[in-house]
Amino acid sequence: MAARGKSINLFLMDGDAGGRIKCTLANWTGVAYKIPRIELDKCKERDDLKQSGVYFLFGASDETGKGVVYIGQAGARKNGEGILNRLQEHKRNPDKDYWTEAVVFTTSNNSFGPTEISYLENRFCNLALEANRYEVKNGNDPTPGNITEEKESEMEEFIDYAKVIMGTLGHRLFEPISQRSEKKKDGAIIISDTDVRLHLERTIKNVGKVEASGIQTAEGFVVLRGGHLSLVDDDTIPAVIKERRKNAPIDEKGILQEDMLFTSPSYAAMFVIGKSANGLTSWRTEDGQTLKSLESTEMESKTES
Repeated sequence: MAARGKSINLFLMDGDAGGRIKCTLANWTGVAYKIPRIELDKCKERDDLKQSGVYFLFGASDETGKGVVYIGQAGARKNGEGILNRLQEHKRNPDKDYWTEAVVFTTSNNSFGPTEISYLENRFCNLALEANRYEVKNGNDPTPGNITEEKESEMEEFIDYAKVIMGTLGHRLFEPISQRSEKKKDGAIIISDTDVRLHLERTIKNVGKVEASGIQTAEGFVVLRGGHLSLVDDDTIPAVIKERRKNAPIDEKGILQEDMLFTSPSYAAMFVIGKSANGLTSWRTEDGQTLKSLESTEMESKTES
């Protein structure tokens, strides 16, 4: 059955897309805020930010450039300063100076208690770890608390809506880079992709054979984990790719340990072989069809239809 559309309301609180944003969704009691760190003091009069809720602190690693996130919870306090007060504490904490904006989830009817926010914090943290989009800065696995099956069902529905809103606010925190389903059969992992899997194979002088698989997604081109990459590169590749190779999770044998997203097939190919490459001709299907040919065929089919 086709997925149904959703109506999302984004309110630019400062009249600027780079400022504070309030987000609501039809038929949902949740409320989300995206708050730049430098705009936090403007939220002092927001009563719903003095409630209980779950928050995300987003930034980027100075070492790798990879996005980082800290996921926390805040209960309403006697002084009425719940989420907002917790964010202000983080702003003053020198150990958390990496974050540049916060995303907050609470409710319009102030219905979150300690059990609900503990469950949500635990689930959000584990979902982010599974997706492996961001470096999760939480030191310990949050406790899920004790929750009834009825309340669990309610919270899972809240999470489904929160995933949609998080992506809408610019953070695909809960979405794996490659949408792959893995099934175990007789102990072996069988991976199935909805997209066409492409392959790159090259023999490089003084290096040997390198090979990798990849898929195109709506965001770019993904080099899948398990590929065998060249451990050396030259000056024919851009500096940004040299840096990606330097910081990539590659073991001593040149095996890529996690999926990597690139803006183009050519950047992905250069990442694999360490030399200049044309991604449209380097990546091929199992039957030898180049990506360039594949895209031409798809374009012709759309034109005919």
